[in-house]
Amino acid sequence: MPDLARTVYYLGVHLLYASLVWLCAWLLTSSRFGSATTKYWIWVATAVNFIFPTGAILDRIWSEHLTWATPLQVIGAAGVAAAGHRTAAAVLGTLWLAGAGVMLVRLVLRIRAERRDSRAGAAAPVAAWLAGGVPVKYAGGTQAPAVGGLLRPHIALPRGIERLLSGPELDAVLIHELTHARRRDNLVRLVYEVGLCALWFHPLVWVGGSRLALYRELSCDESVIRSNQGGDLISALSKLANPREDLLLQASAASFLGHRLASLVAARPRAGRAANALLAVVFGAAVAGGVLETIAHTACCFLTKR
Repeated sequence: MPDLARTVYYLGVHLLYASLVWLCAWLLTSSRFGSATTKYWIWVATAVNFIFPTGAILDRIWSEHLTWATPLQVIGAAGVAAAGHRTAAAVLGTLWLAGAGVMLVRLVLRIRAERRDSRAGAAAPVAAWLAGGVPVKYAGGTQAPAVGGLLRPHIALPRGIERLLSGPELDAVLIHELTHARRRDNLVRLVYEVGLCALWFHPLVWVGGSRLALYRELSCDESVIRSNQGGDLISALSKLANPREDLLLQASAASFLGHRLASLVAARPRAGRAANALLAVVFGAAVAGGVLETIAHTACCFLTKR
């Protein structure tokens, strides 16, 4: 089997089972059971499962012992067809490179814009302190509460927010942002967006990113609810989302405002450990099954090559 056919075949098998894992994640996180934090990590794992083909590593290690591996004929035929039509393959490859290039430029521009805003805020007088070990500062270039930095995150608050929000409301906002900072959510987001540059053509990766962003916010709101300040956060969000105010929520956070307010108003009791454990076990089984099935249908390629 030519190298091109092998590549297309493996990619097809990997994306097939990664998509099935995505479907499991969708079903599990759409249920009423389990916490938003557990569902957030399910979507993180789903994104990682798409981006990193774990099966490829295990194939290389175990392929000599997987003599029972069998190919998927439909995907195999697609690989052979791609190898037999070099012109079509070249066109598709060019389209993929163009799309990946556009996505990479888009990502670089976003990062540069955030750094430029951070430098602009740092140029203004700031008052800094620590909240839970995370630096907090007032930044003139910031229009909404946000977390900056990857490995060493900090919380940036817009100057004047202390005049808009009451003390308890500001504390609720800080608890939310502190959760983002401690989990290194910016780093998780960057890993996802780098993977999206390569998998821009797959619609489920895009939808998964939207679910990841939603549960990222809802899970941080859970931290506020556990601190018995859900009502204060509702009040703070209503003030920050007011278009008549100079301080506005970031677009990514504002787009989920309805979901967040509904979750905060409901303020259901904290999900039990049993429900969270069940979600984690079922999803873990789905991931393991997807990896093993990928191995079962791709190890034959490495066996043939040897």
